[in-house]
Amino acid sequence: MELDETDRRILAELQRDARASMTAVAAAAHISRANAYARVNRLVDEGVITGFRAQVDPVKTGRGSSAYVTLSVDQAPWQDLRAQLMEIPEIEHIALVGGEVDILLLVRARDNHDLRRVVLEQLQAIPSVRSTRTWLIFEDFEPRRE
Repeated sequence: MELDETDRRILAELQRDARASMTAVAAAAHISRANAYARVNRLVDEGVITGFRAQVDPVKTGRGSSAYVTLSVDQAPWQDLRAQLMEIPEIEHIALVGGEVDILLLVRARDNHDLRRVVLEQLQAIPSVRSTRTWLIFEDFEPRRE
């Protein structure tokens, strides 16, 4: 699907504020409200927009310890490993990457003790995981998009 400048303005507005009214989306894209509805529906139907979500502060939701964890894995079927990782509720993001490691995870846990449990007892217990490496996150933020 080809995106035109109007589609890109709609996407930018929704990325800035997923709760924006269709009137606000239309104004940002310089189109009518009816056209905005039709375009947003098309973007959803075509899979360009894959969902709407709330961004939350992990600390305020009880997840005060965050880390990026890399996995080096045996060449097991990716779908099986991905399914196992998706069962761990503390994993917020999973990326299959190229380079020195195979998988990059964003893990958010209650505290460092809980983070240790996830890494040492859950991740390292998966048979295809050869090694892990953990980087603690001291502070993270989303760049402001306007």
